[in-house]
Amino acid sequence: MANAPFPTQSTYGSVRAPQVAGGFYPAGDNELVEMVERCLEIARPSAGIRPKVIVAPHAGYQFSGPIAGTAYAPLRALSDVVTRIVLIGPAHRVAFKGIATTSTDAWATPLGLIPVDWTAVRQILDVPGLAIEDRAFEAEHGLEVHVPFIQRVFASPSIVPLLVGEAPTAMVSEVLRRLWGGPETLIVVSSDLSHFHDVETARKLDSETGRLIELMRPDRIDGAGACGHRALAGVLDQARRKDLRVTGLDIRNSADTRGGPERVVGYGAFAMEYAESARLPEADRDQLVEIARLAVKFGIENGTAPSVKAGPNVSPALTAQRASFVTLNLDGRLRGCIGSVIAHRPLLADVAENAYRAAFSDSRFPPLTLAELDRIDVSVSILSTPRPLTFDDEAHLVRQMRPDQDGLILEDAGRRGLFLPSVWSSIPRSEAFISNLKVKAGLPSDHWSDTIKVNRYTTESFGAPFKPTTPGPL
Repeated sequence: MANAPFPTQSTYGSVRAPQVAGGFYPAGDNELVEMVERCLEIARPSAGIRPKVIVAPHAGYQFSGPIAGTAYAPLRALSDVVTRIVLIGPAHRVAFKGIATTSTDAWATPLGLIPVDWTAVRQILDVPGLAIEDRAFEAEHGLEVHVPFIQRVFASPSIVPLLVGEAPTAMVSEVLRRLWGGPETLIVVSSDLSHFHDVETARKLDSETGRLIELMRPDRIDGAGACGHRALAGVLDQARRKDLRVTGLDIRNSADTRGGPERVVGYGAFAMEYAESARLPEADRDQLVEIARLAVKFGIENGTAPSVKAGPNVSPALTAQRASFVTLNLDGRLRGCIGSVIAHRPLLADVAENAYRAAFSDSRFPPLTLAELDRIDVSVSILSTPRPLTFDDEAHLVRQMRPDQDGLILEDAGRRGLFLPSVWSSIPRSEAFISNLKVKAGLPSDHWSDTIKVNRYTTESFGAPFKPTTPGPL
């Protein structure tokens, strides 16, 4: 317990006093403000992301504060928009099954009081396995260390504190579904990464965990990869359902911030945003288009795809695990289009490989020639994670279509066809869109069966004419 006389009653009612002030973070308000602001000021670039969800660590500020600052810094643009923060993370002190919240009306830190949003809490109290359990929060740091960041970043915040014990993904996901809300609600997942390995082992493990988080594969993350893996599993389940994309902003460990290399703890900052409205900064878009151009030019000159490696100052959006398509048009007509359906490598490398293959491996066209190079337009599409559609028949499927928004992947009888959302410009009717997609998959246009599968995705698309110049350092 902190020694400072924090209130236990206020205009809010009962108050949870800080448990780890003076330990995990400073107990003095001026010192705490200075430390939080410093962490926010030195934050790594966020690629213009407007997060719906962040993942941030919960160690002592001297160890993980700079990484937490990277997670919170992009949220300053939403300071007056976000009013409710769902704060969810693992229980460290008390073992229990299910999810716990507190009975208090507000939490105190050296920066003052922050109210608990009881209107929101009441929406989840009937979830089986969720209970008010104050003992789980005694001496617990996992959520508390986030509160000073929240108090500094947001104008009028309230919190919904949730500690996850032994809880199934479906339960965590359902709680988050009920609390998801709109722009006023932010989800904060509190989690560190690997624990107590030597620094090189930790970097390898944390890099893989970061890759799995970006791929939204919580089924392959356990407590050895992230102490908040159960909270992560629930939020990633909702992120997949709601078409979010994940970007790793910062992965470091205690040896990088303050500590020796022999026994370190890993920390990660991640942001999740709606894929449908996500937009890369113009500089990142320009670099991807330039990499596509380089890959095509390099292929003509060398007969192979270039090897692309990201340098230390590349935007995190370009090193995130993403699936992309590259489309080449010659004098306004399609000249090649190839891509990845499922993310499996960094976006920068995916665009380079797909640009090369669009120029030289699209079976519908001969290899691109040097004479055609200056007449080519390059378009890049970044795909969101495909989500399965459920339907009773073709008419039901047609009714779910969103022209100009949905890309579709149709599979049946061992065949598969994909249309980008841009195809709606030439096939604007939903019925024709689906029937033509079946033909592309090698099926009759009137084909239907009980085994047909359709997945929906969205894209962020952009491009430019070919201008063969040398890209910046990668």
